[in-house]
Amino acid sequence: MAHSFDTQARIVIVGGGAIGCSLAYHLGRRGARDVLVLEKSRITNGCTWHAAGLVGQLRGRRNLTRLMQNSVAVFDRLEAESGQVIDWCKVGSLRLASSPDRWSEIRRSMTLAKSFGFECHALSAAEAKDLFPYIDPEGVVGAAYIPSDGYVDPYALTQAYASAARKSGVTIREGITVTEIVRGGRRVAGVVTDHGSIGCEILVNCAGLWAKRLGEMAGVALAAGVVEHQYFLTEKKLDLPKTLTTLRDPDKNFYLKPDVGAFAIGGWEDGTKGCWRSRPPLAFGRELFPENLDRLELFATPCAERLPVLNEIGIQTIINGPIPVSADGEPIMGLAPELDNFFVACGFTAGIAASGGAGEAMANWILDGDPGMDLWAFDVRRFGAPHASGRYLEERAIEAYGSYYKVHWPAEETHAGRGLRRSPVHAHLDKAGAVFGQRFGWERPLWFAAPGASREETSSFEGKPSWFDGVADEHRQIREGVVVIDQTSFSKFEIDGAGATAALEAMCANRIAGAPGRCIYTTLLNAKGGVEAEVTLLHLGPDRFLMISGSAFGVRDSSWVRRNLPADGAVAMRDVTSGTAVLNICGPRSRAVLQAISDNDFSNDAFPFLTVRDVEIGHVAVRAVRVGYVGELGYELHVPTEYAAGLYETLMAAGADHGIRDAGYRAIETCRLEKGYVYWSAEIGPDYDPLSAGLAATVDFSKDFIGRAALEAVKRDGGARRLCTFTVDGVAPFHGGETIVKDGRVVGQTASTGFGHTVGKTIAFGWVPVELAEAQGFVIEAFGTAYHATRTERTIYDPGNARLLS
Repeated sequence: MAHSFDTQARIVIVGGGAIGCSLAYHLGRRGARDVLVLEKSRITNGCTWHAAGLVGQLRGRRNLTRLMQNSVAVFDRLEAESGQVIDWCKVGSLRLASSPDRWSEIRRSMTLAKSFGFECHALSAAEAKDLFPYIDPEGVVGAAYIPSDGYVDPYALTQAYASAARKSGVTIREGITVTEIVRGGRRVAGVVTDHGSIGCEILVNCAGLWAKRLGEMAGVALAAGVVEHQYFLTEKKLDLPKTLTTLRDPDKNFYLKPDVGAFAIGGWEDGTKGCWRSRPPLAFGRELFPENLDRLELFATPCAERLPVLNEIGIQTIINGPIPVSADGEPIMGLAPELDNFFVACGFTAGIAASGGAGEAMANWILDGDPGMDLWAFDVRRFGAPHASGRYLEERAIEAYGSYYKVHWPAEETHAGRGLRRSPVHAHLDKAGAVFGQRFGWERPLWFAAPGASREETSSFEGKPSWFDGVADEHRQIREGVVVIDQTSFSKFEIDGAGATAALEAMCANRIAGAPGRCIYTTLLNAKGGVEAEVTLLHLGPDRFLMISGSAFGVRDSSWVRRNLPADGAVAMRDVTSGTAVLNICGPRSRAVLQAISDNDFSNDAFPFLTVRDVEIGHVAVRAVRVGYVGELGYELHVPTEYAAGLYETLMAAGADHGIRDAGYRAIETCRLEKGYVYWSAEIGPDYDPLSAGLAATVDFSKDFIGRAALEAVKRDGGARRLCTFTVDGVAPFHGGETIVKDGRVVGQTASTGFGHTVGKTIAFGWVPVELAEAQGFVIEAFGTAYHATRTERTIYDPGNARLLS
């Protein structure tokens, strides 16, 4: 039954903080009409009003930095457009390194900056003191200076967004609390408030601290946490120049913003307090918490070591208020996978700095169906229901908060909320020495320590990590013998019903139709030809498929498929991840092991590459798939979870004479680099087409599919970029994002990198202009060193696939 609403608006935004008002401003600027903002109290009264207002742009990826740069571009013009002063002080930022490890981390960031043309300068300790005379340079190893950073008044900024939005026709209503969200099927129909009901075509959750509660009203699980954050204002006894830069010393765990005659200083200490299990009461308003001096001391004391002047002036005010922190510390943006018209923009720990760019990206997302750039690191679909559980989310948010200024090591793992999801063979792997990582709540083996050896991981920026030799052993075993890899965590979805084949045919770039019993690798593209997903489809029967995607990509990939299925509901899609375990047995001796414990024929003629067979192995009925991501003969064995442990024991017993052992995901990574296999979110994504990425063999132009027109243009014109493979002699300290240089000019950036233990070289994938795709004479820069790189053929190891097809 249709719901009757008191009033109607096309787009309703819930939340009048910096993000919500920025979105309203950008929607109005683009000509959107009938936009309504609902704020339960007054604009800025959530956490915007007590934000510090620092603006830093450099992030670990190009598009995330672009989003922050877009914010600065908004700040630069907003006063003229709104007619209101925002106190935007573009004084630059100074980041100190007070340890060699931090200096390595900062130098890596500066290399990233160079690769995409972002201005950033390396300074000595003396030069840093010239910029910020109040520091004691003792122990400073180096510093980075970004001249386009600065700080802004959060209250004034948000009011300016609101003013400009109103000028473009946006309505902002304050003192209106949303109490219920009305749904009809997969759509929001409207909201019920304490001042009546409002129907809408699109609802946007910009509710800040209350985002999780609002999501629950719509049946949407959000990993949007809330924790306490403190900073203090010193006494106003300083004569500060107006051009004084902002300061960060992450080793001393503090940030600083110049104020009028004072410093505003905050930090990201361990052990902050979670708030309300991330569900604040709706009545909470413009309020603060009592100060916590024990926690304040954790950053105030080291700050005073760096700034001796703090020993001469007192603290005037301590601010302790709630702030949003997501389960991984990054914002949450995009269209919620559960609904077709419910957008979210929440979880912003640095919401003031991000507000301009985030509002612009969200306006693009709502009006165009695309944010204008790949924002996977911020995408709501990187999370799922496991991350939104109250206690789990709180633990993760507290850890993310306390890690904000910690050194972020390559390949580091989180520690909070571990052990949530475990494979049926977890105990076996633990006994075998597994060092586990976490992906989407799953415990997965990264590598295996030798008996009696330490499982402690020690990463490194410029040297070999502690797991280097262990992974090398597993890599060699994959190439020369046989291993078992637990791949249970992979996301798995059944797709079936009348028209399933035709529906998949229309959205997949590869040919789907054909006889059942095949394994099909395919990309799913957007209208621009960019890769929204890469999946494997098992064709199990007429109009019956199993879709397999990465452990962390299941929500995203299934959402994309579901939105493109026929609206009549004839084709169904079900998540069967938890019900099925997957053991991958691979290596040149894998066939011999299986043949010894099965009456089925595993010969090449009977069981060729990319086929699916129902077989019996030991006492277990198994769905076997001959496929591989490491470039060797291999079989993925799918079984109901209760049979997995027994199957694992059977495989290990039968493989004992062949030297069978376990292997982890880090060995998969080194093997796939040698084979030139791409990884979604590293080499390919929404901004990259499959032809330029070397995946032409997986595109069938004899049929129609989403993105075909765009690919036809790439095929005709050649495209602008090509994905290339580079090698460097020896072990180079590459981690992805390094600058690729040709003839003294920056021409690209590396994607996946690693050491190929068979070829004995460092391997790097990287995108370069198409006119350089056949060139030589490249240099890859990392940590101030230029490494001569050889562009090779895409596949370095077994380019003819003789071993894979044997």
